[in-house]
Amino acid sequence: MTETYRYDVDVLHLLVSPAHAYFGRARDGAADVPTADADRVEIVAGKGIVGDRFFGKAAHMDAAVTLFAVEALEAMAAELGAGPFDPLLTRRNVIVRGAHLAPLLGQEFTLESRGDAVRFKGGRPAHPCAWMDRMLASGAHAAMRGRGGMRCRALSDGVLHRGPAVLVSPVPLEPGQAGVPSLRRPGRLP
Repeated sequence: MTETYRYDVDVLHLLVSPAHAYFGRARDGAADVPTADADRVEIVAGKGIVGDRFFGKAAHMDAAVTLFAVEALEAMAAELGAGPFDPLLTRRNVIVRGAHLAPLLGQEFTLESRGDAVRFKGGRPAHPCAWMDRMLASGAHAAMRGRGGMRCRALSDGVLHRGPAVLVSPVPLEPGQAGVPSLRRPGRLP
């Protein structure tokens, strides 16, 4: 049986937007689209977040939900001598604290919150767009490369809640890695 590791994380933000805000030329400014920082979101397997711009879009089935570690954003702000940055400006759906996401690429994992659990498969990295220079700070686009989070496929229906959560992973994330607090030790399940 494969070992499973449990990590305490915090879901800080759950962004839901029915339309793209960043398209066209950055100098023209972002589109005025309704965007919610929800307390909870409904996830549908194979489709994504109900009400979001990527929900049920064939081209985005393997990438309908984006996850982003706020520690990466904080590190970028420090490097650029700017910030703090508003995590919602990254337009990632699920902003977490306490999870190093890169080892989850290609892996199945679960986020548990308030008694609900949603399974995901880490897909590809969520590459930043040039809009980051306009929305965050000059140089943010380059600074975000390689640490812009990841795109995921929802493998189960469920609800994600903002607040304390548990990341259940088949991958051991070593304490001290970016995004994994060195004082927390993963709990192992047989």
